[in-house]
Amino acid sequence: MSVKIRLQRHGKKGKPFFHIVVADARARRDGKFIEKLGIYNPVTNPATIELDVDAAVKWLNNGAQPTDTARAILSYKGALLKKHLQGGVAKGAFDEAEAEKRFNAWLESKEKAVEGKKESLSTAKADAKKAALEAEAKVNADRQAAQDAALAEQKAQEEQAKAEAEAAKAAEAAEASAEATEAPAEDTSSEETKEEA
Repeated sequence: MSVKIRLQRHGKKGKPFFHIVVADARARRDGKFIEKLGIYNPVTNPATIELDVDAAVKWLNNGAQPTDTARAILSYKGALLKKHLQGGVAKGAFDEAEAEKRFNAWLESKEKAVEGKKESLSTAKADAKKAALEAEAKVNADRQAAQDAALAEQKAQEEQAKAEAEAAKAAEAAEASAEATEAPAEDTSSEETKEEA
């Protein structure tokens, strides 16, 4: 029986989620499987991968053939390296402790690289958020300045209209007082003419 290490698709449309499984090569993609080795979520950034490395190495040693994507995942998580190191132990190139030491050193460097990527992504996200906030603050400031200018112009127009109205009232009052001073003079002259008659 030919055995494969492959991905089994789950999740809804547009948001895939995979189980990493060992299955008979003749079984359907999402059909029966022999053992579940882990999960793979490509939607997150960086992709979330959980893998039982020891079980994967056991199946690789038993002749399971990974698909291309499964091989990339096994390589990324170090299963292929661990199998290679076990081959070195079997040949007598180094002992089990040295193999474990090399594997742990590789894991540590890989984790640092992943953490560095996560930090760079979070700083990029924070920078983008800061730039968006600054742009929004600039737009708000421009809008407020335009509103202040419109209010100042409206206030100036109102003051000008008020000043014109006061000037018109003052002119009317001046005319009225001028007419009032002229009217009594006419009245006295008419009284004088009556007395003469």
